[in-house]
Amino acid sequence: MQVTLAQSAPKLNRSNLEDVITLVKEHKDRSDLIVFPELALSGYMLQDKLHEDAWSLEELDALATLSEDVDIAVGAALREGKLFRNAALYFSGGKLLSKHIKVHLPNYGMFEEARYFEDGNGFEAFESAYGRVSMLVCEDIWHESVHKELIALDPDIILVLAASPARGFSDDGLAIEKKWYGIIKEVAKECSAKLVFVNRVGFEDGLGFWGGSAVVNEFGEIVQKLAKFEKTVKSVEI
Repeated sequence: MQVTLAQSAPKLNRSNLEDVITLVKEHKDRSDLIVFPELALSGYMLQDKLHEDAWSLEELDALATLSEDVDIAVGAALREGKLFRNAALYFSGGKLLSKHIKVHLPNYGMFEEARYFEDGNGFEAFESAYGRVSMLVCEDIWHESVHKELIALDPDIILVLAASPARGFSDDGLAIEKKWYGIIKEVAKECSAKLVFVNRVGFEDGLGFWGGSAVVNEFGEIVQKLAKFEKTVKSVEI
């Protein structure tokens, strides 16, 4: 299975959809699945812009159509009635195959997600052409209770879509990077699953996102790691 990690730098406007479509068209012939970061269609620091920039599923029909050729996992701010959701969407075979709503919304320090988004209420493993898949959005994977749920769900592949800002600079490297790699290795090994972690890059309102997307095998070993702070698209055999 050929998975393409799209370590992108979303903007705070709706032009991201065209950027995603362009990238999918460029890589669909040599990929089975293309994975984008959290809120790749929206940008992270939306705040009140949600009312203008959040997407309805009907507006994303172009991605459903493209998924006739390649599976697509992408993060988006969704409008559902009067509510807004931080969602991971999985398109396959010309339709939306699965939608995961971020359950654990951070609301501390630089994060204000719970102020703007409604949380989800659970996790699932769904059947794809490549096995059972579970999706998580960023903060979801930091909770021990979620690890237990994933073990019970028994996925073959875990997709983690993230928008993690860079924190903890020191002579020894980036503290947040070490924490993330520790967690994704632990979860992959616990679940005996392959894990694909895609984190965004770029800057928004003083926040810098560090990238470092990675693929972890079922033994908890990182088998592919992307550069930090650089827009990168990389296809990996898993």
